[in-house]
Amino acid sequence: MKFSDIRKVAFDTETTGPDPAEARIVTAALIVRGGGRDNKDMSWLINPGVPIPAEATGVHGIDDAKAAEGADPKEALDDIAGNLAAALKYGMPVIAFNLAFDWTVLTRELARHGLPSMADRLPGLSALALVDPHVIDRQCVQRLRGTGMRKLKPTAERYGVKLEDWHTAEADALAALLIAEAQFAKYPQLNDYGPQQLFSAQKAWRAEQQAGLQKWFRTKATPEQGGDPNKVIDGSWPLIPAQRGGGE
Repeated sequence: MKFSDIRKVAFDTETTGPDPAEARIVTAALIVRGGGRDNKDMSWLINPGVPIPAEATGVHGIDDAKAAEGADPKEALDDIAGNLAAALKYGMPVIAFNLAFDWTVLTRELARHGLPSMADRLPGLSALALVDPHVIDRQCVQRLRGTGMRKLKPTAERYGVKLEDWHTAEADALAALLIAEAQFAKYPQLNDYGPQQLFSAQKAWRAEQQAGLQKWFRTKATPEQGGDPNKVIDGSWPLIPAQRGGGE
């Protein structure tokens, strides 16, 4: 069966900041498609309990006043994690663009609110059906000219995905799903991987990619590009139990 035909879920979060260890989730979305069944969209507006910096509001449009209308974070986070765990137990691929960031944010948020971790919710699973179009793109298209061309919107455009309302969790999750479908169609070798094989391959690809990026920051990048000989990039991939992953 083609990847485009199977039931799958895409995941995205918009947060209070770029550090996944400290960021709080403000909005989240799960977009379910395929499998010959009706589409299903789930979204959450969450009161993070902390002020939202202006820089973050400038990205996703949610300010403190709007966030105050949101759900209690403990209840919403438990719902998000429960739906993700149910999908993974069922064998549905979970797709997220730069998945390590969203997975880490969720992992830290669950711990912050005393909720069961993803590891607790997925006992006995050591490899998950996770798909990161960002990692796959960097593996399949290793040379790409232009600054910022690996970000979500330009990546979507390169795969023929056109959406409106960028930087809402719903739109970004759907974009990730459509990019992944386009990648599996464009690079048929991806279909040869089983879920565990693809999990392991992406983990290895991301580690190699992050090592190369770290070397570039240390040896070639200008100060304006973030060059720093002491820069350290955490290149971990989601594990069970989940560990910190660096956002890009």
